[in-house]
Amino acid sequence: MKPAWDKLVDEFKGNDGVVIADVDCTLDNSKELCSKYGVRGYPTIKYFTSSTDPMGDKYEGGRDFDALKAFATENLGPSCGPDNLDLCSDEEKAEIAKYQAMDPEEMQKTVDASTKAAADAEANFKAEVEKLQAKYNSLMKEKDEAIEAANGVEGLKMMKIILGSLKKSNAKDEL
Repeated sequence: MKPAWDKLVDEFKGNDGVVIADVDCTLDNSKELCSKYGVRGYPTIKYFTSSTDPMGDKYEGGRDFDALKAFATENLGPSCGPDNLDLCSDEEKAEIAKYQAMDPEEMQKTVDASTKAAADAEANFKAEVEKLQAKYNSLMKEKDEAIEAANGVEGLKMMKIILGSLKKSNAKDEL
């Protein structure tokens, strides 16, 4: 997909209405940004317009150049929103008007509560994963110690060799 993405970047270079960029979420200095925007799998493509969630919407289309270019051409750039009402349908205009009529403080409280709930869920997830990792490490250590103890029985190796030899002898006798 990387060659198609790089070609798309070149295709839209110089277009002031569209920015095509990438972030390597495997790099330490990008992890916070990727976490903030909900990137958990790679590659993840998100797009941002005036009508998407401020955290971006996930692109679910094709990953080849033609599909990416078609999507970018049709969907990126100016779009319906409070700053571009002329691009909105009557239904979209009604939804925008509904929320514009709300008290900004109430809207902010709702957004803050939702953002906090998502951040709490992420923090809880990370804490629980850390606990699982610690338990996994403990179980691995216990298993390794038990196997080492089981294999440490005096003469075990020679007993296995002799039993293997006896099985061969018995097999030859049966023929």
